[in-house]
Amino acid sequence: MKNFALTGLAGYIAPRHLKAIKDTGNRLVAAVDPHDSVGIIDSFFPDASFFTEVERFDRHLEKCRRAMNGDAIHYLTVCSPNHLHDAHIRLALRVDADVICEKPLVLNPWNLDVLQELEEEYGQRVWTILQLRVHPSIVELKEKLATRNNGKRHKIKLTYITSRGLWYHYSWKGNMEKSGGIGTNIGIHFFDMLMWLFGAPDTVELYVREKNRMGGFLELPNADVEWYLSLEPQDIPTSAGDGKRTYRTITVDGEELEFSGGFTDLHTKVYEETINGNGFGIDDARPSIELVHKLRTMELTENPKGIMHPSIEELGV
Repeated sequence: MKNFALTGLAGYIAPRHLKAIKDTGNRLVAAVDPHDSVGIIDSFFPDASFFTEVERFDRHLEKCRRAMNGDAIHYLTVCSPNHLHDAHIRLALRVDADVICEKPLVLNPWNLDVLQELEEEYGQRVWTILQLRVHPSIVELKEKLATRNNGKRHKIKLTYITSRGLWYHYSWKGNMEKSGGIGTNIGIHFFDMLMWLFGAPDTVELYVREKNRMGGFLELPNADVEWYLSLEPQDIPTSAGDGKRTYRTITVDGEELEFSGGFTDLHTKVYEETINGNGFGIDDARPSIELVHKLRTMELTENPKGIMHPSIEELGV
């Protein structure tokens, strides 16, 4: 049994991590969040210590490490807002713990270099959650692509529209400096998946970058990708049906890749692999972090050479 601690207990994603810790037969020792609406913990680890101040949380973990009473943590799970990931990863390494961090591992690529140096210095590992890599449909597609290996260039169309209410823009998620914007906050898993399947991009074009929308074109070694991300409910096609708040589709050579199901236990699968030493580390996370940083900072493409996503064309770009 491994001991865990967790940052960001009150956040949206924390329950998936609590479930993964419990389902893998491990124990949560302590958690922290500045907000105290954390009753969810009673369903998993009611005896875990809880703090609203990260300084006291840090001190508690250090005390557990020194006490040699069986409470020293082996892993720190990081579910806090994106801009705090780097600091909380460093906290974990200082108390001799590995890290399992939600996406994105960090906001800026250069922070990865320092974290790799700290891994060496402290003798610990930094792992991240790239759950689409363990999704059965994605794994099956990767196996098919490897088997065929016929040199064919694939045509990919990615559309991800996930409606958000007004609260979103008043939270850290709506703050570019804290979340990295929608490319980082909601797109990074899909970019990681595409590069895992087809390789890192040779060409990156960006056609639209708004507060609630982003879209462009990627030329990967084995695929051309037209992609579109949006938080706007009016962007959901009428064909999706009335009342739909989310629309997610990926087509490969005109055929839709069905992966809407199978998400329930993906975090648990990643935890199992990580605890066995086969998780996703800094080098795995680097390509997608570099890409979303580029998309966040590059100029819009004035003379597109790639294929424009139909949703972008409708915007009149």
